[in-house]
Amino acid sequence: MKNKTKGITLRLILYIIISVFLIVQLYPIFWVIMSSLKTPDELMSGPPYSLPNGIYIGNYITMLTESNMITYFKNSTIVAILTIAFTILLGAPAAFAIEKLKFKRANTVLMFFLIGIMIPIFVTLLPMFQIYNSLGLRNTYLALILPQVGFNLPICIYLYTGFMKHIPNSLLESAVLDGASSFKIFRKIIMPMSKNITITIITFNFVFVWNEFIFANTFMTSSEKKTIPIGLNDFVGLYGFTDWGATYAAIAATILPTLILYFFLNKKVIEGMSAGAIK
Repeated sequence: MKNKTKGITLRLILYIIISVFLIVQLYPIFWVIMSSLKTPDELMSGPPYSLPNGIYIGNYITMLTESNMITYFKNSTIVAILTIAFTILLGAPAAFAIEKLKFKRANTVLMFFLIGIMIPIFVTLLPMFQIYNSLGLRNTYLALILPQVGFNLPICIYLYTGFMKHIPNSLLESAVLDGASSFKIFRKIIMPMSKNITITIITFNFVFVWNEFIFANTFMTSSEKKTIPIGLNDFVGLYGFTDWGATYAAIAATILPTLILYFFLNKKVIEGMSAGAIK
């Protein structure tokens, strides 16, 4: 009886800690969304923690009509889709070759890729800026896609190799005996089995690319090519005046895609992160 009471107490303490953690993490998002639905008068005179009296969409209309947010959304979407596509198209075959084809120096090649995880982004900005300036790549999508593919590849290859390590070689040998080529094995066996890992990579890369600020702030000066993190600065007006309602609406619209993506794919992401942990 005493042990049972102790177990209930520990579980209750754990639930309280988790609840506090969730409140700390989720309240800022809830507060921004609620503030984006307030009228200008409510934002100016009402307490910051109060709920809106109704659903006011004027801030979202202002955000869409008096700024370039649609352009910024388009640019961020293009950069995110192309970055994720190139990362997977390069990372998955590379991991398959390293882990399953077992060519000479495969482990050395893997270590070479993993070194990229330890390279700080900041030390590459000046060389990339000079290169892009010489090649005329500034204010182009490639200026954002190329470095992000490069920095995302190491973790992509690491996750794929960690999963492929536990795919039985006997399965691949059976496919070879049936006349399947390496490309067919990769396309028909490896990639379908790696679905959860692929979804995990897509989710994490999307969040990283969607919120990326450093490269966009360094390489993008044209308003037609700015992405969302840089475009949010447009809501700061002359002499520091800020339309807070439109700003909250822009922030809410910015975080919405990542929340929706993770809400629908969180189960696959958890399965993908734990894939390969148990053989």
